Amino acid sequence: MKYFQTQILLLISILTLVSCNYSQNVQAKSSPVAPATNLSMLPPQPSTSDLAIPLTYKIETYNSQVMGGSRTYGISLPPGYGKNSNQRYPVIFLLHGGHGSPKDWFEQKGGALTTLQKLYATGKLTPSIVITPDGNDKRGSSPHWDPQYIDGPHGNVSTAIGSELVKIIQKRYRTLPNPDFWAMGGLSSGGWGAINVGLHNVNNFSILFSHSGYFKDQSGPQNSPIIHIKNIPPQAQKRLRIYLDTGTSDIEEMEEAKQFTKVLSQLKISNVFREFPGGHTWNYWREHLADSLTFVGEQFRTAQTVHTADN
Repeated sequence: MKYFQTQILLLISILTLVSCNYSQNVQAKSSPVAPATNLSMLPPQPSTSDLAIPLTYKIETYNSQVMGGSRTYGISLPPGYGKNSNQRYPVIFLLHGGHGSPKDWFEQKGGALTTLQKLYATGKLTPSIVITPDGNDKRGSSPHWDPQYIDGPHGNVSTAIGSELVKIIQKRYRTLPNPDFWAMGGLSSGGWGAINVGLHNVNNFSILFSHSGYFKDQSGPQNSPIIHIKNIPPQAQKRLRIYLDTGTSDIEEMEEAKQFTKVLSQLKISNVFREFPGGHTWNYWREHLADSLTFVGEQFRTAQTVHTADN
């Protein structure tokens, strides 16, 4: 009898131990959250073998409650993304301009994949998750009008991109959560859109950049960054890092950019403004994407230094 009791107790002990180990393994596999020590740590420089694999992009779909229907975005994942399940990455949104689509920056027009590959290889930009949202409102894409990057009569595009899509990306991919590691930029009306959407979502983005953008919108002061930025709380203003560039042939955009950078400096908001030869063309935007993304890379590294010191 004692023999059987001993065997039963031994069996119960083994089952308990196996159950505990199984439970711990399930929790470890199902938890998507990286260790807290990684939440302000940028990914390392990609390996030579990772860099040898050409970057690609995909068009993904999600259901937008804000816009009331299916929406798309383009995404390019960084080199080595699939190797380390604990590594989190900074995020860059690139907005298209008039009569555009999420493919524009990634296709031959924008050449972003080639630019990203070079910047990753030279260490000027840390490996990042790059997103190209659909910026078109409910009217769709048309050569007769620019997309309205606002919350307005044709849809709440600003909220859809600056808040709803942010949550989608955070849920689907391993992102660094702090807004200091989230950047948004664009070209032409997308350059205005990036600044406008960013200023209406300062809890999600700290780094904003614009190529050939404008900063006064006909919809009013609430969507004119040169005016609206004065309404941003001082603490949020301190976190902002803004980059602007314009081609010297873009006379109106050049004047608005100069006025905007003057306002930024008066408010003591960190900003860079650059003039380059060229006009309102894809040749210009394709060439100078490297300049804005180099600025973004500098801001990511600075943020890591600050957050590491704070910890």
